[in-house]
Amino acid sequence: MRRIQYALFAPYEDSDHWLTTLARFVFAAVLLTYFWNSGLTKLGDSLDGLFEPTFNAFAQIFPRAAEAVSYDITQATQYQRAIILLATWAEFILPALILIGLFTRIAAVGMIVFIVVQSATDIIGHASAAGAWFDNLATGTILDQRALWMFLLIFLVSKGAGPYSLDRFMAPRQTLY
Repeated sequence: MRRIQYALFAPYEDSDHWLTTLARFVFAAVLLTYFWNSGLTKLGDSLDGLFEPTFNAFAQIFPRAAEAVSYDITQATQYQRAIILLATWAEFILPALILIGLFTRIAAVGMIVFIVVQSATDIIGHASAAGAWFDNLATGTILDQRALWMFLLIFLVSKGAGPYSLDRFMAPRQTLY
């Protein structure tokens, strides 16, 4: 039985070369447009939102503070404005870096931090249902869904971008991808 099992699965033992590329593909297929579309909602009617926070971004990132000042973006503190801009940029830049495989591990860590903060904001600030693990519902709102996102990103942190990436192209040897 052991020989049969070895014969069947031995070719997949060293599968990092295609699994890393597949992980980036799955990220692009499932999450890239999600984050880019989310970022677009923060820009308002023009690209000025990349440099000047909009009330949409204020309401999404600091929901309680925005509600307290009737969603008047001029009432946002400098700290809040900086966080809004950084979060908006992150929703475009970090997924793009993962897509092309450039600074993949750093970008994946950034996305992990982003998702943790996003989840906390959704649960605490927007009072979204967190759901529960092991609840037998594949449609779980936050915990189930974001756990899968995190696993994908943790895999990229662990294994890197793979051979078909800018990280690999720029690496002196096969050490950085």
